[in-house]
Amino acid sequence: MKKILLFLCLTSLVYSQDFYDWKVTRVLDGDTVEINVDFLPKELGNKLYVRVWGVDTPEKGWRAKSQHESELGLKATEFTRQKISEAKEIKISLIMWDKFGGRVLGDVIIDGRSLRQLLLDNGYAREYYGDKKQSWD
Repeated sequence: MKKILLFLCLTSLVYSQDFYDWKVTRVLDGDTVEINVDFLPKELGNKLYVRVWGVDTPEKGWRAKSQHESELGLKATEFTRQKISEAKEIKISLIMWDKFGGRVLGDVIIDGRSLRQLLLDNGYAREYYGDKKQSWD
């Protein structure tokens, strides 16, 4: 039921290219952030996870396939955390539902620059559109 409510709340937002002023409350990893939104029903709370569309950063911790990948994942996470903490202005763009429930695909616009592009340009991510992931080793 909660997923249905979330779907109905986001349907009008997700397929637009509007930019929103929602606050990033946490960086989960290099390509995923938690935002605080004001449009969800009270039963669902006010947190939503946004995965940066079109990129993949290395996993960290137990999700990593190797120690090397975990180290790269920590660096990508720190890069994203630093960019967000230093930002003067952050905008959120929602694109579509992720294949995993509870997340949406989108982008974080940091001082006018796409987090997606920043991750790619600085070597912290690879382009990814749902196909088989490549090894980071």
